[in-house]
Amino acid sequence: MPWIILLLSAVLEAVWATALGLSEGFAHPLPTVVFAVALVLSMIGLGWAAKHIPMGTAYAVWTGVGAALTVGYAMLTGHESVSVPKLIFILGIIAAVGGLKLLPSSKTREG
Repeated sequence: MPWIILLLSAVLEAVWATALGLSEGFAHPLPTVVFAVALVLSMIGLGWAAKHIPMGTAYAVWTGVGAALTVGYAMLTGHESVSVPKLIFILGIIAAVGGLKLLPSSKTREG
């Protein structure tokens, strides 16, 4: 369950990052509200997951997945250019996050 919450929080990170850009400096109310709500929920999820997953790993997964989703969405919507090298590097981020999940944890925190 902690990994599922962490991944959902990473999706929300991509949502708030995208909404932040769309708010244009908080000038547009709807993206600003989406930003604020997604930010709070994303942080709550990260905080909860970090009770069960080492913080370094949780943060790396949260930022990596969030960044990959943010760039992927921007490319799909035409706000960011698509190139083979960029796709390779994004796949590298995803592979690294998957690798962190596969590694055995020497210390887990339950609570």
